[in-house]
Amino acid sequence: MGRLRRSRTHHAQRDVHRASRTRVRTRDLDQIQLIDLDPKNRAALEAQELDFEKPGLAQHYCVECAKHYETDAALRSHWKSKIHKRRCKALREPAYTIEESERAAGLGSEGKRPSISAPLPIDLDVAT
Repeated sequence: MGRLRRSRTHHAQRDVHRASRTRVRTRDLDQIQLIDLDPKNRAALEAQELDFEKPGLAQHYCVECAKHYETDAALRSHWKSKIHKRRCKALREPAYTIEESERAAGLGSEGKRPSISAPLPIDLDVAT
């Protein structure tokens, strides 16, 4: 029975891992830094209208973690948690930009010669 039991549980683990890859997907750090932490957007996110589809009717929202909570007590305990503090520390670092990623891949403008779009005119009469 043990041998049969072992072989039946493997595919269930695979399915659980596959589902968990996208289940708890939240906003990326650069999206939060550039969009959500803007004072106008932050105020709008913290004072959302009632939404019956979201946890806590969308009234208890952590902007830094981009997550809704059921109660105000749950949100307050989240603010004291290690997960929230780590996310805030990561948000203090500047966002990773497209230009920075191009420089890391060797595609940036650093260390390259300027390209000449049109050839320079050469005056042959003055040379003699």
